[in-house]
Amino acid sequence: MKGIFEKVKGFIDDESGLTMVEYAVAGSLVTLGAVAAFTALGTTIAASIDYMASHMATAG
Repeated sequence: MKGIFEKVKGFIDDESGLTMVEYAVAGSLVTLGAVAAFTALGTTIAASIDYMASHMATAG
């Protein structure tokens, strides 16, 4: 019985898997931030191109 308790305590005290979870969460947050930034940037660029195209069409 003592061996089972030692194994359970060792499993609870083991933090090696925690590092991998932290890296996965951090990577997900970085990816989410990059997607949001590129989406906002793409929308702004599309609006600028539409604005320039409409002005070029009326000037020409």
